[in-house]
Amino acid sequence: MTDFSSELLSGERRSNWIRLRTIILVRWVAIFGQIIALLIAQFAFDLELEYGLCYLLVGVSVIGNLIAMFVFPENKLLSESENAFMIMFDLLQLSFLLFLTGGLNNPFSVLVVGPVTISASVLSVRSTLLIAAIAIVLVTAMLEFYLPLRTQQYFILRIPDVFLYGNWVAIVIAILFSSVYSRRVVSEMASMSGALAATQMALSREQKLTDLGGVVAAAAHELGTPLATIKLTSAELIEELDDRPDLQEDAALIREQANRCRDILQSMGRAGKDDLHLRMAPLSTVIEDAAEPHLERGKQVFFDHHDIEEGPTILRRPEIIHGLRNLIQNAVDFSASTVWVDSEWTDERITVRIMDDGRGYPSHLIGRIGDPFVRRRRTERDRKQRPGYEGMGLGLFIAKTLLERSGAELSFANGSDSFAPRTDEPSRTGAIVEVVWPRAAIDAIRGEHAVQMGQNPVIGK
Repeated sequence: MTDFSSELLSGERRSNWIRLRTIILVRWVAIFGQIIALLIAQFAFDLELEYGLCYLLVGVSVIGNLIAMFVFPENKLLSESENAFMIMFDLLQLSFLLFLTGGLNNPFSVLVVGPVTISASVLSVRSTLLIAAIAIVLVTAMLEFYLPLRTQQYFILRIPDVFLYGNWVAIVIAILFSSVYSRRVVSEMASMSGALAATQMALSREQKLTDLGGVVAAAAHELGTPLATIKLTSAELIEELDDRPDLQEDAALIREQANRCRDILQSMGRAGKDDLHLRMAPLSTVIEDAAEPHLERGKQVFFDHHDIEEGPTILRRPEIIHGLRNLIQNAVDFSASTVWVDSEWTDERITVRIMDDGRGYPSHLIGRIGDPFVRRRRTERDRKQRPGYEGMGLGLFIAKTLLERSGAELSFANGSDSFAPRTDEPSRTGAIVEVVWPRAAIDAIRGEHAVQMGQNPVIGK
């Protein structure tokens, strides 16, 4: 996941997502616009321009598009270098066309920003910096070097110098701002997309584990009697088959039970998923199931469920279990020795609070907890405490996304003073995560999500 996310952020993968067909279509639109602008300048405003050279430049773009259409398949995915070449070609073509039509006196000079913005969206930082630098150099050159706009009477059309240099400043700022802004937005979208894909994979995995639990439960329940019968009759056959022909009935019974086992195995998957007892569980059971993989990792995990006898029975949904498991894992990873998991409930809401005695969240990142790919510099102590962990924030993002999907609201905070001198008794001074559901959203007994109770289906009949 680290390699994937770094590729997303650097743009090395996004540059390979653009099809040649898309570039061809965008270029046809630009060619059509350039031709219309030249025709209007020639016949509507009677401007004196080097129309031969202008149409020649447009023709170069047309030829380039035709070559791309007939030589390469339209569904070809362009590489980083090919994308950079195509954008650079369009930038140079547009700049020479502006040189022939008044330079920065031409109101269309602002279009130079377009190729740079596109490069910032799809190319690597190196390619974007190169294209942006070339664009700024070309725009700067057009302050002095350009063919002036002339009317039919050969009057030169130009704007005052203050506006000319104002145009230059505006275009340069637009190049820089649009590049940074586009890159930031696209990188954020790409990283969010990757994180959501990871979340979906985690949820799918948890769903498979839940289904597997149903299969195992169904197998243990339904195969008990036939397997016991097989064991009994096979033991009798070993002892008595040689001199007791009447034991052939037992052999027939073994065959019958074996057939029954086969039928059970065929229908086990479907019935296991429909087991009502696997679709709901007491709140305390769901929390302890979520924490179970992290109970033997050298840290103490204490549960406080108040009155378990009267605790709510909630939906045993994969997103709830996996989300809580990620939060508890994070607490165990960064605690000094102890983690507390408390739960409480009222008629309106259900609350789960996870606390530890570690150093807590970095204060400057509390507002960004739950965002994917949040990096921070790791200390040597962090590396020893959690080797191999890159601190991308993806685990908390997955937990937050899954739990919010179940209707929960999450809040993150620190305890009293995680940097105060420690005493012999561990205190809840580290990270605190509070997960709050409206009770109606996950209550399995009452409300709109209540599980309709009835008899579990009998497998194998």
